[in-house]
Amino acid sequence: MAQVPQRFFDALAVRTWCGLSLRALGRAREEIDAINVYPVADGDTGTNLYLTVESAVAAVEAVFAAHAVDAVDAGEPDAGGGPSLADAVGAMAHGALIGARGNSGTILAQLLRGMAQVLTAGGEPAHTDGPGLRLALRHAAESARQAVAHPVEGTVLTVASAAADAADDAADGTEGDCAAVARAAYEGARAALAATPGQLPVLERAGVVDAGGHGLVTVLAALVETFTGRAPDPKPVAVPHARVAHGGETAGECAAEDDESGPAFEVIYLLEAGDAAVARLRQRLDALGDSLVVVGGDGLWNVHVHVDDAGAAVEAGVEAGRPYRIRITHFGHGDAHTAGTGRPPRERTQRAVVAVVPGEGLAGLYTEAGATTVLARPGEPPASGELVQAVRRAHAREVVLLPNDAELRHTAAAAAEQARTEGIRVALIPTRSAVQGIAALAVHEPERRFDEDVVAMTSAAGATRHAEVAVAERQSWTTAGICQAGDVLGLVDGDVAVIGADVTEVAETVLDRMLAAGGELVTLVLGDEAPEAVTAHLEARVREAYLAVDTVVYRGGRQGALLLIGVE
Repeated sequence: MAQVPQRFFDALAVRTWCGLSLRALGRAREEIDAINVYPVADGDTGTNLYLTVESAVAAVEAVFAAHAVDAVDAGEPDAGGGPSLADAVGAMAHGALIGARGNSGTILAQLLRGMAQVLTAGGEPAHTDGPGLRLALRHAAESARQAVAHPVEGTVLTVASAAADAADDAADGTEGDCAAVARAAYEGARAALAATPGQLPVLERAGVVDAGGHGLVTVLAALVETFTGRAPDPKPVAVPHARVAHGGETAGECAAEDDESGPAFEVIYLLEAGDAAVARLRQRLDALGDSLVVVGGDGLWNVHVHVDDAGAAVEAGVEAGRPYRIRITHFGHGDAHTAGTGRPPRERTQRAVVAVVPGEGLAGLYTEAGATTVLARPGEPPASGELVQAVRRAHAREVVLLPNDAELRHTAAAAAEQARTEGIRVALIPTRSAVQGIAALAVHEPERRFDEDVVAMTSAAGATRHAEVAVAERQSWTTAGICQAGDVLGLVDGDVAVIGADVTEVAETVLDRMLAAGGELVTLVLGDEAPEAVTAHLEARVREAYLAVDTVVYRGGRQGALLLIGVE
């Protein structure tokens, strides 16, 4: 059905374009998915582009809705106009940024952001004309290319540049005519799309054009419809010298046969960080994998990369700022870590517990209780890759993960997310100390339903207060005052509560404070460097001062802290 054409690129044109783009991508989604062979033949480019634009549409509609509410509140519900061009394109760009999916969706988000940067420059114009649209398309192509760590020709970047070049040529004789600029950009993009197989061998072997480029042509066709009222004729794209897949294989299957050596995971997350931190992040992620695209700005970024170590990619984001909405996708099918071994994989157990432990003694204790352990030596916290390997080593359909350290919460979350992409059901219990892990493990029953087991273990861990006695390494401000290097510190639930000079005295003070709120069981884990007499003294203290409270003592080995204390 013909649309009412928009003469200028204003807020209403932005709304119309977004809606038409979403509708067009919905129709073309399966076709685009089917020709997706680069950079990974995972058959989701059309879907990712659709979801990216869907997020942009939602943001634009929210701006229009908010403007309507403001008009009603002002007593002018029938007043003409609407949101400004700056508000509309800003919402479009932001919506695409936070909703971007996949490599092509992330690049499309940057294309829209690049357009928005031009269209909102120099104040808040009510609309822009042909030359303004031409400048927006040019900046969009350049900013998208800059966002990709290693631009490759024959991709959506090539198509975007061709669209901008064609728009430049058209604008010379079409001052003020957005329709002519849009039509020229579309035709230039179509021609460039048809040429992509000659630029990228994997496309030529599969007999297809670039999927991301196809998606951009679809979006530009919607731009033409916005300004002319009619979509361009859907002429087929010529693919010169392309080999068509035979034998019922999809293009993706052909491409997979050509190259099975790419990274195993796609990692995407939003990141709140400054420009300098993001510059360092780009270098870090570029060394970890490929297909790196970092888009955004003004403190909010969308990060996309293909890696083998998904946890390391997330950890790099944690170091740069605050990552969230983390999505990790496994490219492989089945169990990628047993494929090609020449033997069938052994049967998985139903459930296992994986725990991080701070010393060899506790590792033995946890292992005797049936857990798979990861040793965290002092000053050497495990990376998420080590946790993922431990989850795989447990070889279970369901895994309960106990990080046993508040500082490992991001690492453990990244490991759990990566393991889930491999088909493993993982529950992360946020234990902050090994004594909380002991309490959780004590009530673990593999025969129970998974959810019931996780709830029971979480409850046991949460009901256990934890403390530790350690030696200060340097002068520092603490919640209990200033400590000096060599002072003995008593930490309760992560905060310094006592500063002293004698290990036994500090441990007794800490224990008394913990038992003042009640308790039934005291767990003491003695480190190698702690005085031998301290546990005997504390056991005697409990017997004498606290009736009906039991004490259990374990040796933790070289665990960092002199003493770990748990009170259930």
